[in-house]
Amino acid sequence: MKNMSLKELEEKLRSNEFQNTENDIFYNFFIYLYDPADEYIMRAQIREFKQNLLRPVDYVDVLTIDIFEELCNFLNNQPYGNFNSSLLQYLLEKDKDDHEAVLRLLTGKANCSEFYKYLDKHIKEHISISDDKKRPYVFLYGLGKIFPYMRISTLLANYEQYNKSSRYKIIVFYPGNKEGNNYRLFNILEDHHTYRATLMNG
Repeated sequence: MKNMSLKELEEKLRSNEFQNTENDIFYNFFIYLYDPADEYIMRAQIREFKQNLLRPVDYVDVLTIDIFEELCNFLNNQPYGNFNSSLLQYLLEKDKDDHEAVLRLLTGKANCSEFYKYLDKHIKEHISISDDKKRPYVFLYGLGKIFPYMRISTLLANYEQYNKSSRYKIIVFYPGNKEGNNYRLFNILEDHHTYRATLMNG
């Protein structure tokens, strides 16, 4: 597959053909690989893509989701016990003396059905806004920050039951590479096979 530059990616995102979500009759997950060393450059580029696509020539309103920040928001909105604090606040304190227990709990929460329902609600609220803008894209990033609590293969598998492939495309920005059938986070950690996602570059 020909490597796709950031300029070429923006051109693709701006094309009417790619914005047509009705074309995704099988699957609507797309993965764009980038060098993990370019993490901060890519975060700035995602913001730039969003700003450029929102201009009147395109009028595309992109939902950007930092998956780690979403998990923190999800946990922060969950009360903990009888204390006047959130589950996130409790875990931050607990991590000081029992890191392994917090790791297990966070991994469970990052992959629980309630979190995926939370993501689904967030996406549906965005694409259901009624105005003159188009909303064909969800940009998903922050996969390096959420490791080891979640892997991209697990995320795609767990979200599939909520996914509406004819209504939006999910563009996953992935800090790593692909070797054979497997993705490798940070070019090192095997992330298993996301067999149905479309690789946009590599």
